[in-house]
Amino acid sequence: MAQFVVRQLEEEIKARLKRRAARAGRSMEEEVRHILRNAVKQGGAAAPRLGSRMAARFARAGLSAELPELRGQPARPADLGR
Repeated sequence: MAQFVVRQLEEEIKARLKRRAARAGRSMEEEVRHILRNAVKQGGAAAPRLGSRMAARFARAGLSAELPELRGQPARPADLGR
């Protein structure tokens, strides 16, 4: 198994890590392993883009209409019907 040392870690980060480990019932060392395992697991998949996330969120609220693609268009103020 590999080992490495993290130098110059701020005391506040260390304290927060210690509290997080205690809440999970793990040692600080095990907590760091847990964090690193999860970080590399999630790092491989690209996160959905903002438009896709918005469409998914509004679909749960009942939106069924297609949303127009706005990529490359200049920003313009919203028309609020005033």
